[in-house]
Parts: sequence; structure tokens; C-alpha cells
Amino acid sequence: MKAALFYAERDIRVEDVEAPGDPGPGEVLIEPAWCGICGTDLHEYMAGPIVTPKEPHPLTGAELPQILGHEYSGTVLGVGPGITHVKVGDRVSGMPLISCMKCYHCVRGDQHLCLTMACTGLSYQWGAIAEKAIVPAYQLTVIPDNLTLQQGALLEPAAVALYAVERARLKGGDTVLITGLGPIGALAAMAARSLGAGKVFAVEPNPNRAAQADDLGVDQVIPVGADLAGTVIDLTSGVGVDASIECSGTEAGFNSGIDSVRAKGTVVQAGLHTGMASVDPMKWCLKDLHIEATWAYPIHVWPRVSRLVAAGTLAVEKVVSSEIGIDDVVEGGFDRLVDPSGNESKVLVTATQG
Repeated sequence: MKAALFYAERDIRVEDVEAPGDPGPGEVLIEPAWCGICGTDLHEYMAGPIVTPKEPHPLTGAELPQILGHEYSGTVLGVGPGITHVKVGDRVSGMPLISCMKCYHCVRGDQHLCLTMACTGLSYQWGAIAEKAIVPAYQLTVIPDNLTLQQGALLEPAAVALYAVERARLKGGDTVLITGLGPIGALAAMAARSLGAGKVFAVEPNPNRAAQADDLGVDQVIPVGADLAGTVIDLTSGVGVDASIECSGTEAGFNSGIDSVRAKGTVVQAGLHTGMASVDPMKWCLKDLHIEATWAYPIHVWPRVSRLVAAGTLAVEKVVSSEIGIDDVVEGGFDRLVDPSGNESKVLVTATQG
């Protein structure tokens, strides 16, 4: 079968690999339908291996080359012994995290903080940019009939965004600043609106992404180069926003959120920072701020996210910029996504559809 394998920096190959056999206990065989290319995948492509394992992973034993793909949907082809919550033919979305269920964090319900956490498509034998995959059964949620398989593949980044917005202590009518309108920022803007934000402001340097802001429920995009904090304070009657959600992964984005939020407001880090950042904690003290850092999402959030999408209040499909086949995954996917002046946002890849 065909699969997209990550070998090293700038080295992803579409190759024929041996197809999986029958699923064992606790496993499900799926035919992936669609899989999103994630910012984590792009970090691996540009500077990896980072989280993809050069040595056998302590939990899964996986090592490079790695079949990619962790934002996925698909159809169940077979179930292992004792699996009852999904059956052959079900359309499913996958929560890709793999946890030991034994460490301090796992037994307290924070499986996303597992001390040896792995992830389908990054540190596991299988990934979803392939014709077939075997995944842990607990990853799968049957999606509602009125969700498309494309929407099902977007529940993973939507879960990241929703978790960030909820960590912002958002209340109906609150004002929010989103720094960065990449896929997570775009989904965070929509999630904030769906949870009742009164005003959503954003800053985004890419003009193609900024032009899509109206469709995301953003009230105003503040031009890059403007006095961001001063503009936000003016737009909020001299107070500042109730919450700032940092989705750019940049020092400037984070510090702009600090300057733009009101006293006793909340600043949430959602974008991954791959380097050190210079900050001024005295500003945090003087404004008595809540500073929240997020990692992934609670693993039990999938049914809630799928219900939001099914209800029409979280239009995840709006972030999709292209749908491509597996043979085009490098040139039409990764290379276009890492182009800072490009017009791609979220690219979905399939090895089986169409």
C-alpha cells in the first residue's frame, strides 16, 4: 500500500509499504479518508527529527522512518477482539494521542500529559497519510451522520483551538485578541465566537490569511506594524481585551497579547514556541494576569467538538485551503505550507478518496 514516510529534514517519501494485517486486542483497522498536515508535521519537515523517534520510542517501539498523519478521519475495516464502541463500516475521527495509562498524569485523567506519550503519525507504527492503518481503539469516535469525513479530519486541530479558548476563561460578551490566523488561530477565532465572544480582534501578517478573517467571525484585523496594543485598547474603551490567545508561536505575538489584555485578564499560549522568548514578568505582576500554557487537549473532548461542528456553530471546514492526493503530499502540501508568502492554510491529504 502507499504511505507517506518521514525520513529526515526535508525528506518525505511516498512509498509502497507492507499493509497491516488483522487488528489485535485493543486495535482497529481503518481506511483513512482525509488527514490534515499539521504545524507539528511542518516543524519535523523543516528541522526534524524533533518528536519523531530516531531511537525506538519507549512506549510504542516506533522509530524512523515514520508514516505521517495524525489529524485523521476514516472508515472502520476491522476491529480487534472485544471492541464494541465501533464496528465495520463506521465513519470515525481519531484522537491520535497514545498514553501509558499508568504514570502519575494518566491515572489522574491527564493522559495528554503522559510521561511517555506517543502519537499516531508521529511516534507510532502507523499514520493516516496511507491507504490503511491500525490504531488504538480508544482513539476512535463515530462521527455524526451530518459530518463529512473532511470535517472529521479537522476535529483534532479544532480540539486544540477549543481547549485554548476554554482555558481563556471566556464568558459571553467577552473581547478576545487572536495573534496569528493560521489554522489554529482561525479555529480559535471561530471557537471564541461560538462560545459567545462579543468582539474578536486579530493580527496576521500574511495578507491571504488576513483577507479570510471576516469569514471566521473576526470583527477587525489590526494591521501589522500598527501600534497593536494601543489600537486594541482604543477599540475596548481604554481597557484592553478580556483574553488574548497566542497562536503564532512568536515572541512578538505573545508579548503583544500581554500588552493588549486588561488587568486581571488571561493570556493563553496555544502556538508552539520552538525557541526561547524574552518576556517581562513585571508586566504580568502589575496587571495581575492569568498566564495559561496549553499542550494538546484532554483526550475525552472529541464528542463535544463533533457536536459543535454538527450543530453548525464551529465551521471547521472554513480553514481548508486545498485537498490533495498522497502523491502530491510534498510539492502540493508541505512545500506550499512552509512558504511564508503562500496562500495555504490547512491542506487535507488522502490516499483513498476520489
